[in-house]
Formats: sequence, structure tokens, C-alpha cells
Amino acid sequence: MRSAEEMIEDWEPRFWAKVVPESEAGCWLWDASRNSKGYGRFGVGNVTRYAHRLAYELIVGPIPCGLEIDHLCRTPGCVNPAHLEAVTHRENVLRGTGASAANAKKVRCVNGHAFAGDNVRINTDGERVCVACKRAKDARYARKKRVKREGAR
Repeated sequence: MRSAEEMIEDWEPRFWAKVVPESEAGCWLWDASRNSKGYGRFGVGNVTRYAHRLAYELIVGPIPCGLEIDHLCRTPGCVNPAHLEAVTHRENVLRGTGASAANAKKVRCVNGHAFAGDNVRINTDGERVCVACKRAKDARYARKKRVKREGAR
């Protein structure tokens, strides 16, 4: 049976042959198969792996358990280990450009109240709630209920 080092020797030259250094941003772009989101894919034996994860493991070392790789350059096809960092899933999401990241960066609610100090609470879904708006909403609901109850007499 062949050792892990012998198996790496089989595919590592083929892997690096698919990397094209891009001088302006310093990215090492993956010039082969990619998934629909632009992340490079590479076959090792019978397994298809993400190219950026392989590059990180080859140059930096194993990805710590529970962490994933974040592209600091925001380029999914980049495999430059200097542009990759092992982070928690939460950190990776919050650094991104999706809805979760955008909402986490908000400092004010839709009515302009600050998400700070005693004016912010976290609900059971993990969502930030503006205390001033919640109080106003509760007061409107109580008034509506009172009017309805008094009208029923």
C-alpha cells in the first residue's frame, strides 16, 4: 500500500498546474472546474474537494476542527493561502455580503432608534429587537384590544 506522501505526489503537480497567479490583487486563480458559486473543485482519487481548502492544507496545514475557510479577498476562485483564513461559520457569514451580514452591520432599526445599550434585546430566534419599537407596538396592541373590549359591552 502506498503512503500518504506518495499519493500526494501523484496529484499535487496536477493541482498547481491549474493555478494562475493574478498580479494586481495577488490572487491565485483556479483555472479549472468550478461550482455554481465560483469555488474551484479538484478530484483527488474518487473524491472531489474544494481547491481553496486543498491549497490551504498544502501550504498552511490542516484546517482546525469546527472551522471553515474564509476568502479574505472575497474571490471564490482564489486559492492563495495568504488570502485564506480558518474561521468559525458565524465569522465567515458575518464577514460576507449576504442578508445576515447586512443585518448584523445595521446600527439603527427601521424607525431610526439605535441598536445599542438598553434599547436592544435578542429574541428567541437570535434576532435583534428594538426595545422602543417593541414598546410602541405593544402599546398599540393593548389600545386596540381595549377599544375592542369596550365596544363589545
